[in-house]
Amino acid sequence: MFLRLFACSIVAVSLYAQTIEAVPNRVMADEPASVRANGLQPGEHASIRAELVDGDDVHWTSQADFVADAQGTIDTAKQAPVKGSYKEVSAAGLIWSMIPSSRKVFRYRSPRDLGLQTIELRLLRENTPIASSHLDQAFIAEGVERVNVREGVLRGALFLPRGSGPHPGVLVLGGSEGGMPSSRAAWLASHGFAALALAYFRYDDLPGELAGIPLEYFGTALNWMAHRPEIVADRLAVMGMSRGAELALQVASMVPGVRAVVAYSPADVRYPACCGATPVPWAWTFHGQPLAWRPVRRFSPEEAMQAAIRVEQIHGPVLLTSGEADRVWEASAMAQSIVARLKRDHFAYDVVHLNYAHAGHAAGLPEIVPAWQGEVRHPLSGQMMEMGGTPEGNAKASLDAIPKVLDFLRRSLETH
Repeated sequence: MFLRLFACSIVAVSLYAQTIEAVPNRVMADEPASVRANGLQPGEHASIRAELVDGDDVHWTSQADFVADAQGTIDTAKQAPVKGSYKEVSAAGLIWSMIPSSRKVFRYRSPRDLGLQTIELRLLRENTPIASSHLDQAFIAEGVERVNVREGVLRGALFLPRGSGPHPGVLVLGGSEGGMPSSRAAWLASHGFAALALAYFRYDDLPGELAGIPLEYFGTALNWMAHRPEIVADRLAVMGMSRGAELALQVASMVPGVRAVVAYSPADVRYPACCGATPVPWAWTFHGQPLAWRPVRRFSPEEAMQAAIRVEQIHGPVLLTSGEADRVWEASAMAQSIVARLKRDHFAYDVVHLNYAHAGHAAGLPEIVPAWQGEVRHPLSGQMMEMGGTPEGNAKASLDAIPKVLDFLRRSLETH
């Protein structure tokens, strides 16, 4: 009798074929995908482990434990883990909660050359793998064309969406790290915008530092975009992050043709040159003359007033993102100051402020990737700096902001 019951139990267990899959199994890096495990017994405890190798060849991993539902299924879009690298229901939790294998690593790096990223998924029973699968993340959509730009003084890369166009255009500006903000422009082109990633220092033959940058350079770039056959001339926006957000607001306040602005972690004033010892103390010039800036620490009300960006002169809607846990600068307070100034001046266009309580300087960035970060070394000053925010807070900010930023740009740059 005992042998007969034992044999029956073996047959019952063998009816379950354990599988794991990402749904869908290929997404853009700004799109969440749920992870599903099937074939478990109802109420069974199992673990899911996720692993990737980033653009610096660093190994990242996460793991969470779940209890299978009445159908023997685990679905990260519906179930919270009972323990592990994250706590609440999150379809993308296994991605953003990853941590690096090395203590010498301080932040995640995207794949080189906007390449495909593969996330390995494993279903474990008592720490033994019983099924595996993978998820592919793309950082640029199929059919997006890249045109390297080296015309006159301009240095950059134009990313063109699939299709004949013409398309609304976005000028994309990086921050104090310099170089070319290719990934942000590729993201926009993947969603139907012709995006120019414009370098303005620390690239090729451009200045090596963010100091004395002539604002006419950005007017030239916008004029160049307006004359491209792939771009709708009167549907141009500017997007920037950090010092690039400061710059985006400044440029939009001076160029009437800018129809919308997206500023990630912005400043409401012009800051000085960056970073460390610079040939001049001012960041920006116009007609050869330096624009007033506000010192980083001690400053007078007069200095703050003279350095204020005249956002009320922008000729289109404005979207700001910020994190209240920003450790680089007080982006949340400065964004609120911008909103207050526009309200006071009866600004004629929409103003959207996406403010996130537990996010840092990277609030709202348009990719779902490992959000853990330690102190990072600034590429110019060499100083260590904290970006702020929790991994969960930064991830939630991105997941919330991604569709809102895209919808804002579509509405602001409608071509019909």
